[in-house]
Amino acid sequence: MSAFDKLHRFIFPNANVRGELVRLDESLNHIVHSYEYPVQIQRLLSQMAAATSLLTATLKFKGEIALQIQSKGPVSYAVINATHSQTLRGVARWDETLTSLPESFGELLTDAVLVITITPDEGERYQGVVALEKPTLAECLEEYFAQSEQLATRVRLMTDLQDPENAKGAGVLLQVLPTDASATDVSQATEFEHIATLTDTLTEEEMFALSVEEILHRLYHQEDVEVFPAQAVSFACTCSKERSAEALRHVEKAELLAIIEEEGAIKMNCQYCHTEYRFDSIDVEAIHNGNMPSSNTNQ
Repeated sequence: MSAFDKLHRFIFPNANVRGELVRLDESLNHIVHSYEYPVQIQRLLSQMAAATSLLTATLKFKGEIALQIQSKGPVSYAVINATHSQTLRGVARWDETLTSLPESFGELLTDAVLVITITPDEGERYQGVVALEKPTLAECLEEYFAQSEQLATRVRLMTDLQDPENAKGAGVLLQVLPTDASATDVSQATEFEHIATLTDTLTEEEMFALSVEEILHRLYHQEDVEVFPAQAVSFACTCSKERSAEALRHVEKAELLAIIEEEGAIKMNCQYCHTEYRFDSIDVEAIHNGNMPSSNTNQ
């Protein structure tokens, strides 16, 4: 059984701090190898996937969370979607006319914002926006939590792209647990900084080579740490023929039939998993009569 594609939660009960550690490989490779992404974009998506997994673990309800970057730089768009059950999917768009891409986060994404969207299965959607003005994605996420929740947060994001066939991403998140007392309590802040300083000593080599048990022992063997059972992380796409049909329902029937007459069928491709859904004239008639085609019909 792989030691990766698992999210590990832990708390420091004496310090009122919680932590999460995630390491991805197979789930990540479904994302970074879905297109011929340059290594710079593979790195960005790997960091975003690890970060999204960590943020999804903070949800206290069933639902989805999305990290979306919008930029005027070489990478115009990147998004990772995740569910409360730790399923991930993602995609990026970039200027493919460029012969090379910059290496730094800031040059890859200029005039950029990070949009964090939380969509509960029940209840209202929440959206937060933070400018990507820090030199790393991790620091931008820390800024987001400082602005939106006023909670001390430390984020570490790492990637291992040495093997072109097996990309790896990982991350650690530490956060002060909200209490009735002020989050700026001096003793609590001191404890958090102490644990954060210990966490900052973790190297990429250790993150990807050691077991999680060894990592936690190496970092926090002098601390009181309670570790919870790991949660599996996987790639999964939420596309379906029903969802594609729902989109077509909002297009005039005559326009759809004209496309079918010219091209033989309407073809809709999922940008995440590349599944193709095909619709003929019978499907279009059914859609506009309120009878959606099901996924067990021919794609």
